[in-house]
Amino acid sequence: MPLEPQLPAAPLTTRIPARSRGQVMDWSLVLASQGIEHVIDEPDETGWGLIVAEADHDPALTAIRLYRRDSRRWSWRKIISRNGAIFDGVSLAWVMLTAVFYWLSITRSGFRAVGIVDGTAVASGEWWRLFTATLLHADVLHLATNALFGFIFLGLAAGCYGTGLGLLAAFLAGVGGNLASWALHGKSMQGLGASGVVMGALGLVAAHSFTHLRTTPGAARLIVGGLAGGVMLFTLLGLSPGTDVVAHLGGFLSGIAIGALLALLPPNRFASSINLAAGLGFTALVIWTWALALGRIG
Repeated sequence: MPLEPQLPAAPLTTRIPARSRGQVMDWSLVLASQGIEHVIDEPDETGWGLIVAEADHDPALTAIRLYRRDSRRWSWRKIISRNGAIFDGVSLAWVMLTAVFYWLSITRSGFRAVGIVDGTAVASGEWWRLFTATLLHADVLHLATNALFGFIFLGLAAGCYGTGLGLLAAFLAGVGGNLASWALHGKSMQGLGASGVVMGALGLVAAHSFTHLRTTPGAARLIVGGLAGGVMLFTLLGLSPGTDVVAHLGGFLSGIAIGALLALLPPNRFASSINLAAGLGFTALVIWTWALALGRIG
């Protein structure tokens, strides 16, 4: 007796209920940003909902729960596009911080001199200059340029990885850019500016496409597309004549490396406790490195 052909079993799905169309749309964008496939379920007697694969049910609930918690506590985190991109207004605080440091650098004698990346001083052990130089600028135009692009890219990076993690990661990427430039130029290096941080934030945004490795078939194409977009923007903004291209490239590549690592972590990287710890880590690094620098002012 011939056997009947066996049809593949339909994937098991589960439904996540929502209160309104607006809520289900917001949650849909959150899941899209995490690479979780889903279908919006039109309202019936049970209301709106999202249909997800059973295997994605717990990660989807985690992402939605963390988004709701962050939305209550951090009202400046806003979804800005249909693909779930989030912009975090913490970048405005960073712009204000750089403006304060610029004011200090032009009003306090010796302030800028102890904070810039001086190749000879770094070689002599003043490693903290790799950190402090990211908050200094040569003039108002230099500050304004970095503030503009930093506001955009850092806001997107913090939206991708979380407020504290995005801020700390971009800062460390900027340090990576200074380190690359110092490694190449050695004792002759004299540098300052947040360009490495800005390019690092761009690298973080480009590397966020690595999140698709966890959930999306054919993720390689999406990753290549994300990285290609980042490279195009870097080419337009990071290769300007008369700038420290090595620091820009080092920051961009550091951002990609850090971002790829963060993107492969589970969704609970967005937990408030983790972002709070990262934010405190950023604050501690700024205070510590500048305390070491200012101790050099005689």
